[in-house]
Amino acid sequence: MNSKSKSTLTLTIKRPAYGDFSISRHKGKIVLVKGVFLPGECVEAIIVKEHKDYISASVKELIESAPERTRPECEYYGNCGGCHLQHIPYDLQVQLKGDILSDCLRRIGKIDIELSYPLLPGSPWNYRLRGHYKVSGSQIGFYRGRTHEVVNISACPLMIPEVNSHYQKAGEIIRLNNMIKEFHIIQGDSAVAMVKLSSGHETPPHLEQLAVRFIEEGFSGILLINEHGEQFGYGRTYSTLELAGLSYAVSPSCFFQGNWMLNVKLVDHIKNTLSPLADKDILDLYAGSGNFSLPLAEAVRIVAIEDNTSAIEIGKQSAAMNEIGNISFIKSAAEDYITDDHFDIVVMDPPRSGLKDNVTDNILTMMPERIVYVSCNPTTLARDLKKLGKKYRIESVRLVDFFPHTYHIESLAFLRVR
Repeated sequence: MNSKSKSTLTLTIKRPAYGDFSISRHKGKIVLVKGVFLPGECVEAIIVKEHKDYISASVKELIESAPERTRPECEYYGNCGGCHLQHIPYDLQVQLKGDILSDCLRRIGKIDIELSYPLLPGSPWNYRLRGHYKVSGSQIGFYRGRTHEVVNISACPLMIPEVNSHYQKAGEIIRLNNMIKEFHIIQGDSAVAMVKLSSGHETPPHLEQLAVRFIEEGFSGILLINEHGEQFGYGRTYSTLELAGLSYAVSPSCFFQGNWMLNVKLVDHIKNTLSPLADKDILDLYAGSGNFSLPLAEAVRIVAIEDNTSAIEIGKQSAAMNEIGNISFIKSAAEDYITDDHFDIVVMDPPRSGLKDNVTDNILTMMPERIVYVSCNPTTLARDLKKLGKKYRIESVRLVDFFPHTYHIESLAFLRVR
């Protein structure tokens, strides 16, 4: 590892890091390299910035590749910014993500625990039931990495075939209009679209005509949203999926887990691990539309805390469809929810920023018997588990690979009061 100039280094990659980064060293100093490279690969890197404790660098050229490196299957890989790991065989992706998760737990949380077996999808391809597409003139697709430049695509190998088919049909409609800036497609028992209009197209005269075109192409319904956030619904604007024997309503206006087959596996695992539930009171923080609350309805009482009004409405719709009456959806940010009630179990799926201090403090005061923590960021998970470790022991932590071929790392932890 030698310096080639003041601004260029030849580096040997030690390991990937969380996010779209890899770790190397230069003269005893850590180098944070942009991009995911395999251990042992040699790169020529340009120094972006020298910090006190590390160096930021970007790769100019891959000099020597690892024997495990494989050819990406997607023709847009490297241009489209959606995937980061297609050059790595899937079994090795899982191993590297597990290594990153373990490293975060040790380094940040001071937690040395052997990971339990990972929860993986049946296939790392064609797993997504929802797509979020950008529009720029005649270009329709996804953003190029680290830009707002739209890469035009014909299909995405991560989407299920039905989403790709509806995407192509929607593209034909969108190219005939100049008022659409982005659109979403979800696929359950039917396909639903959500279209965001560009400025100046609040209520165009042909709004209904546009909706009819989508419905004629096989969508059960469409949500049109103007620049002020006003929604205009046409047709059936929700779809349904099966979840733990229930009919679960989903909408393009609310988050739901796109890797649905793995989500079903995760929910089943959580339910089986927590059983029996018949005499339990459960608090579900960051509840969304009830992805965890509804399947856990065997409990005596479930309180679901969610700040998104649309998510609450669709969650209540699912509860009504399944005649579930023991779930209370409360509109509140988790940070603002304070109660003197006792709960036996707390389930939480926070955003990437993890738990705010007062949420952690409230849980430690509440002292539920068990905690289920679903995380989408191993760094904040490690931080939060360290704080919760004052009163809880960690029963298990495992990788849940919701997003194959991307750097995203989701995980599941079970905790029990000491």
